[in-house]
Parts: sequence; C-alpha cells; structure tokens
Amino acid sequence: MTSAEARTPTPISPQRSHWPRRLPRELAIPRTSLWFNLEVAAARYPDKAMTHYCGQALSYAEAREQALALAGWLQTQGVGPGDRVALFMQNCPQFVVAFYAVNRANAVVVPVNPMNKADEFGHYITDPETKVVICSADLVGVVDAANAALPPERRIRALLVARYADAFDRTPDFSGMSDAMRTWLQAEPALPAGATAWSAALQAGLHPSAHTAQADDLALLPYTSGTTGLPKGCMHTNATLMANACGGGQWAAASAESVGLAVVPMFHITGLLYGVLGPVYQGMTMILMPRWDRELAGRLISQHQVTHWTCIPTMIIDLFGSPNYQSFDLSSLRYLSGGGAAMPAAVAERLQQEFGLTFAEGYGLTETAAPSHANPPERAKLQCLGIPIFGVDSRVVDPDTFKELPPGEVGEIVTHGPMVFKGYWRAPDATRAAFVEIDGKSFFRTGDLGRMDEEGYFFITDRLKRMINASGYKVWPSEVELLLYKHPAVQEACIIAARDEYRGETVKAVVVKRAGMETTTAEDIIAWSREHMAAYKVPRIVEFVSSLPKSGAGKVMWRQLQEREQQAAR
Repeated sequence: MTSAEARTPTPISPQRSHWPRRLPRELAIPRTSLWFNLEVAAARYPDKAMTHYCGQALSYAEAREQALALAGWLQTQGVGPGDRVALFMQNCPQFVVAFYAVNRANAVVVPVNPMNKADEFGHYITDPETKVVICSADLVGVVDAANAALPPERRIRALLVARYADAFDRTPDFSGMSDAMRTWLQAEPALPAGATAWSAALQAGLHPSAHTAQADDLALLPYTSGTTGLPKGCMHTNATLMANACGGGQWAAASAESVGLAVVPMFHITGLLYGVLGPVYQGMTMILMPRWDRELAGRLISQHQVTHWTCIPTMIIDLFGSPNYQSFDLSSLRYLSGGGAAMPAAVAERLQQEFGLTFAEGYGLTETAAPSHANPPERAKLQCLGIPIFGVDSRVVDPDTFKELPPGEVGEIVTHGPMVFKGYWRAPDATRAAFVEIDGKSFFRTGDLGRMDEEGYFFITDRLKRMINASGYKVWPSEVELLLYKHPAVQEACIIAARDEYRGETVKAVVVKRAGMETTTAEDIIAWSREHMAAYKVPRIVEFVSSLPKSGAGKVMWRQLQEREQQAAR
C-alpha cells in the first residue's frame, strides 16, 4: 500500500452517513429466550405496572405468576417443546400473559387476527397443527365452528377461554369509552362444553417443568399471505424476535421510565413487538387499548402521560378529526412512530407545528419481525422508510440480475439482518424463492420496489408482490379470491386495489356471475363477504363483468385490470 493510499479515507456508506451518533451500529443481542425478559423485569420491578387496562394495573410480578400457572396448564394438555398454541383475542393483559406462558412452556405462539371468521380460522389449526387455542369468549363460536368442520384427528386438544372481564379485580374504569365497547368488554358468554376458563387454569396453580427453550428455537409463527395460495407461517426464533425487542427501545430512547400506548393489534407483528416484546424487555408500562377509539386514545395519553406511541398514520388523522383534539394533552409524548402507510405531509406538519412532534416512519414486514428500516427521530424524512437499523444490510437491486443499483435508481429492496425470519413453515419452495445470495450473504427479497437517496434513506415506489395496503392491513388478493369462489353466484373473481381517501387503498372485486345468478347484486356479495372473511378483506367495491382478461395460458391478467383502475382514478 502506498502512502497516498494509506491517507485516502475509507468512503462512508450512504447507509451510515446519517446514523445517529447516540446509537451503536450493531447490538449485542441476548442469547436467551423471550421468557427470560419477563423473569428479569419481574425481578427488577415486581410492583411496577406492566399493563394498565380499563383502570386496572397488572404488575410484572403478577404477570409472571400468571404466566407460570398457565404454562403449567398448557403442559398438562400435552403441549411440549416446539408445539403450536394459537392466540386469538384483541389487545388485553391476557394476550401478554398468554404469549409469555407459551414461551415458558417451550412452545410456539401462532397469533391469529381476531377479525377472522370460521372459514379462515381452520387454516390456523390445520397448517401449523395447533394443539391448543387460547381465545377470548367473544370468539369461541369461530373456533368451535372451525374445529367442528375438521376431521377428528386434526382438531385441537384443548380450548382455553378468557373473558375480557377476567382482567378486572374491581370496578373497571370505562371513562371515555363508547357504550358498545363497554358492553363488549363486560360480556360474560357461556363457555362451550369441554373448554377451560382462564380463571380455572390460573387457580389450578400448576407449575411447569424446566424451561429449555434456546435462542435459536422457534418461538413465533405469524402468518402472511402471498401471490398464491393460503397464508404461510413465518418462522421466527427467540433470537430473531429478540433483535428488535431490544433494538426498538434503543432507537426510541425508551427505558423503564417510559409509558407506551398499545393500540396496534397484538396479533400483528408490529403490535406484538411494540406492545408485548419490546416493552417487557425495557420494563416499560403499557396502556392497553382493545380497539381504536380516538376519544379514548386522547384521554389515555393525557391521563397516563404516555411517552411512546407506535401507530399507523390513519390513527393520527382520525385523532385530528376529533372535535376535542385540542383539549388532549400530548405534551408527554417524546417518540411517535409508525408505518403501514405513508404519513400525509399536511398531517405531519400539523403534528410539528401544534405539538412539536416528529412522526418517525419505519418499514418492515412480518418476515423481518417488524422494522428493518426506521427514520432517526432527530433527522426524519417524510413519506420515507428510513435507514437500515442495527446490523441490517439493505440494498436496492435489479430484481432479475440482483445487481446492486446506485442511489436514485428503482429496484427491489432486499434485506439481511438479525431480525430476518428463518423461512416459511413447511414451504421449502417458497422459502428458496424468498432469499437470494449476494456477496456471500443471504438476503430476503421483500417484493417491494424502491430507491435509496444519496444520504442512504430508502423510499418505496411500487410492489413486485400483488398486495393491497388498507390502513396498514395487508390484503392478499389470492386469499380473498379463494374465499369469494365459495359464493354460489361467483363464477370467476379478480381482486384489485382501488384508491381510498382515508384507507389509502381498499379492496375491489371484479366478478363474473354464474349462469342463472343474474339477480345477484354487489350488496349481496359484500354482505356475504362480511360473514365469511375478516372485515379488512371484505370488498368495498364490486364490479360485474362478462369476462376477465386472460393470457394464452388461461391465467387472469390482473395487472390489466389494476392498470385500468389506476387510470380511471386519475
């Protein structure tokens, strides 16, 4: 090496040029199970509230004791290392306790969207071979119907049912809640025959056998769909989840003194990370909301002096739509973040002008355990994915050659990092297709098209994958089409995205009717869909056509319909 070469500084990667000076570039990720985080928090802060829910506090010590008893109960039902247990409920303290109980029992959590209907839920029993379902009482009928439709050898072994009122040891505080939410939370429907009540499982006082789960053992199997077929399970280990559980707090400057608002649904990877995993690692207190309600959110932030809130932009938009929003005290908020949809510039400016808050957008997928990119709050860019976070190597590549593209050029975003999943459950072909090797490292193909600017910030421009993003909920057209084909009037169906001023995108069905079903209306299709699929998947628009455009091979040319829709919306 010449002296001139020795004096030449190593160029700074654009991905690192604006890295926050307060943060390390990589993290020393604990090589423990997630259960250990609750053990530590309960030892450090036994009397500190882990959650606040309708005026009721659940301490870390109490949560640990409940999780141990529940883990013991699970093991008496035959749940062993690596077995799958489904969680099917809205945000509540029982969800948090159940997650750690399953982990303590050395088993695997399968989180399921509580909006799912029986036609959808059966897949979450059969595909992961779920042994036990833990659900809320209002969803028992869905589980029962799905389970009864299966052959006996494929049914679950046990059903544990929690009433939301089980979390109340005194008169709950329903201030600011709608009458409908109060009624729903206090409902005490009868348990089906053979089901075990949550309270009975805790009162049994069973203690689990030794905790043997290791960092690289499977811990979570959240499901995501794709361009074809039914949803696929994403295999996450304790280690892949731990990466963001500890990293999220560092990025957001969170600590045991922080108070978070948990309103993003916990079945979703983002809600799970910021409402269940990260807060327990930090020893935070979480204010739980079972469902979104703008008046209640404003009241809870004000009352509990919430410091950290991860949400989706539509929640902020809705909060600003409240006639009471100026009376909400948001002065305690120090970190406001989210993703799932772009934050409108006008709303971000109002946040900054009226409350001095910067909305730090992030980006991630179920496959990356939520964030792989985030905006530094001290230098955030609007409608931007942010920069790759701790230990992440993310690039923009040509989707055909996988050659890395220079800043400004559009290609597929690929990501390598400690939070990337281990593959799709029992789907080796899909797993192989999801990864590509570049420079000796395995990169996950996100299916999102984007670009990186000269400062290393990433921006999304389009999708390679066929997907609809409705207020942060990802709708996979093939899954909706499979359900629609069960309607007696549907001969053929193609699902596309339609523009929606509030949701960003919404679901549109282009349908060919069966002969003899000419009297079927769009309202008929929509009403049927509400009974057979989760609300966010239901087509809001139905267009009837005489035929669908098809390729020479007979495949429906959905892109042609999508392009036509986009042109009509201009």
